[in-house]
Amino acid sequence: MSLSIGIVGLPNVGKSTLFNALTKKGVPAENYPFCTIDPSVGVVAVPDERLYQLADFSKTNRTIPAVVEFVDIAGLVAGAAKGEGLGNKFLANIREVDAILEIVRIFPLKNEKGNEIIHVYGDIDPLRDIEVINLELILADLETVVKRRNNIVKDIRKGDKDAVIEDESLAKLEIAFEKSKLANTVDLNEKELEKVKMLNLLTLKPFIYGLNKKGGVQNLDEMNPEIFKELTDYIESMGSRYVVIDAKIEEELKDFEGEEKEMFRKELGGNDDGINQLISEGYKLLDLDTYFTTGVEETRAWTIKKGSTAPVAGMAIHTDFKDKFIRAEIVFWKDLLDSGSYAEARSKGKVRTEGKEYIVKNGDVIEFKI
Repeated sequence: MSLSIGIVGLPNVGKSTLFNALTKKGVPAENYPFCTIDPSVGVVAVPDERLYQLADFSKTNRTIPAVVEFVDIAGLVAGAAKGEGLGNKFLANIREVDAILEIVRIFPLKNEKGNEIIHVYGDIDPLRDIEVINLELILADLETVVKRRNNIVKDIRKGDKDAVIEDESLAKLEIAFEKSKLANTVDLNEKELEKVKMLNLLTLKPFIYGLNKKGGVQNLDEMNPEIFKELTDYIESMGSRYVVIDAKIEEELKDFEGEEKEMFRKELGGNDDGINQLISEGYKLLDLDTYFTTGVEETRAWTIKKGSTAPVAGMAIHTDFKDKFIRAEIVFWKDLLDSGSYAEARSKGKVRTEGKEYIVKNGDVIEFKI
């Protein structure tokens, strides 16, 4: 499996700038609303130093990282669900993603040169912006739910038990939407959740908020600490995660790697790698782990759900692995590198043979026997 994230936000909050940085793929990022009028998709390698150390260990011919797919759509505005702006036309393009990345502008109206970077509402108010975007996503989901409830009326009248359960689940969501609540805040049992998941509701997905700050400013653009705390408390109260990023610096650094990249980052006034943090938060939010396969031909990182058994983890390679699984040879990546060879790792008892019940750990190096 791979992680896919849909990027949403108001116009001029840094969505396309961040997308450029993430994917090294040029999409318009001019200083006017609705410039990204076609959905853009980019596949980004997950940064993982363990993978490259294993590749060097195995003298591998090919190294394949895990990937994250980012889908960027046009900026949303209030009224998008009723046809305002252009972003609403592309919401369908993010119905299949695993998580939503909502970019929130916390950088000021004017940059350090005094040039104005316009905001569609004329001022900086992150909480308002979040509420605007979330409401549009809620309204889009409400339309989907109402339509579905109308479509299953006949089945309910026939006494179809599944249809009755689904309708009860959708009724809960409809009530929540009318109170401007996200679907992911609604208490649904396992059976109800199974029914509504088929609709791919936008607000049922987990959210990461990307708080986009101004380049070189360490105190979050001089934002009032109380306002920033109010913002982050609000995000956390919804069970979501956030990352403070500097999309402009990340874009300027997109063509650099390694020590050179970090050197220029410091010169530009940046501290942490916002993109790496963003991907890391995505993995935490979706409860994902990584395991590895390594050899002369290929070293590869595989993404799985945390808590996966060995046969289920094997399905990341091929779906047949679950049914054909016999056993797996497993060694923790650091133990393998420290041992210097598979033979030495075996002699130290670091290589284990595990069966169908084994829960794969983050960082395991696995050879499947089928």
